[in-house]
Amino acid sequence: MKKERVPSEPEAVWSEKDMAGGETVGAQVIILRTNGCCWAKAGRGGCTMCGYRTASMSGVTAEDLNKQVDLALSKYKGEPFVKIYTSGSFFDPAEIPAAVRDRIFDEYGGCRRILVESRPEFLTADLLSTLPAQLTVALGLESSDEEVLRTCVNKGFTAAQSREAGMRLKDAGLGVRTYLLLKPPYLTESDAIEDAVSSALFADPFSDEISVNPLNIQHGTVVERLWKRGEFRSPWIWSLIEVMKRLSGKVNARLMSSPSGGGSQRGVHNCGACDQRALAAVERFSFSQDPRDLDCGGCECKSTWERYLGAEKMLGTADDVGRVLANELNIRG
Repeated sequence: MKKERVPSEPEAVWSEKDMAGGETVGAQVIILRTNGCCWAKAGRGGCTMCGYRTASMSGVTAEDLNKQVDLALSKYKGEPFVKIYTSGSFFDPAEIPAAVRDRIFDEYGGCRRILVESRPEFLTADLLSTLPAQLTVALGLESSDEEVLRTCVNKGFTAAQSREAGMRLKDAGLGVRTYLLLKPPYLTESDAIEDAVSSALFADPFSDEISVNPLNIQHGTVVERLWKRGEFRSPWIWSLIEVMKRLSGKVNARLMSSPSGGGSQRGVHNCGACDQRALAAVERFSFSQDPRDLDCGGCECKSTWERYLGAEKMLGTADDVGRVLANELNIRG
């Protein structure tokens, strides 16, 4: 039986490892339940891949949010790093009122590092002058290609706006983590690799970290509908490794990836037999930045991935060609 979701409790709280001050440290992760992303509620459907509206509620008050913070603090074990996520933007006052925001910064003021996420339109010069020095703001750039942002992601802002926000953050002495989406819908696997590489090069001048996030198919999204029809396959882990290899030594920012749903059919995956080894290699590289750590011992499915890339090009489609060909063979059989 599912536990009832209430506005006075956070969606989730857990601990994991991340980097602060050049070393691996413990990090508390908090997902707050808020009134939801302003873009998702704007009547244009929100981003095509985003299912985080399920973590939202209506009528969440400042009192509710303070109770969520209280619960998170009760589970805090002194981690030097705290990451605070919402279903939209931390600096949207409709999600996090200023008084609650200031309380969070005060409560975690002793942390070496704090991370929050925001859309660029909330990052005004006046706001940035009030923020704590140990703050890192994560920007969901996703892609530097304006057409991909507009038609594939439906992001609601431009790459140029992300760059401007990133430069403002850097000028204010704050950290920047940039999110890139590996394999937006309607892109072939090959095109997705090229898009992630070019987007990382675009983001590098204003980023301290670049997080390459393979698309994870979330419930109730445009991408889920495409996937159910065989018109989308989550990216291969080989593609993620290829992106990291191509970028290693080419960017100054720390490269990282912590895939949601990795190894599942909805998340980044290979054949199943090598998934955990390959994901472990990506995790090692995310901390070490040593490209040798991307070596996961290989697997027979790497040649399948290479043929998959070739089949997409030959057929000129971004559909899941593996499923299409399997269905065709079943029909003919």
